[in-house]
Amino acid sequence: VQLQASGGGLVQAGGSLRLSCLASGLTFSSYVMGWFRQAPGKEREFVAAVIWSGGTTYYADSVKGRFTASRDNAKNTVYLQMNSLKPEDTAVYYCAASRIASRWSYRDIAYWGQGTQVTVSS
Repeated sequence: VQLQASGGGLVQAGGSLRLSCLASGLTFSSYVMGWFRQAPGKEREFVAAVIWSGGTTYYADSVKGRFTASRDNAKNTVYLQMNSLKPEDTAVYYCAASRIASRWSYRDIAYWGQGTQVTVSS
């Protein structure tokens, strides 16, 4: 299984970025897909998840209203649209796959992707 994340970069506060994660080696539509992030010196934390059909999403309180998770099952891809970015959103963002539909804990994850760096300057 491979989860390949892309789309990170450097952006000013208030700006936007869109992350993508292309999945292979798994039955994409059978998994809840989403994102964690890890800032320097901090634990990895849940950001967002979107269920199999894309009809239900879950968000961390810190990103609710600013971030939108979505998926395209035909392309085996999950997205994270990040708007109104803040310096505290700076982190490495990790794509994840799970059988569990909820606001994930670390233990819920079946597969991890490599991270993509997001840096928000003030």
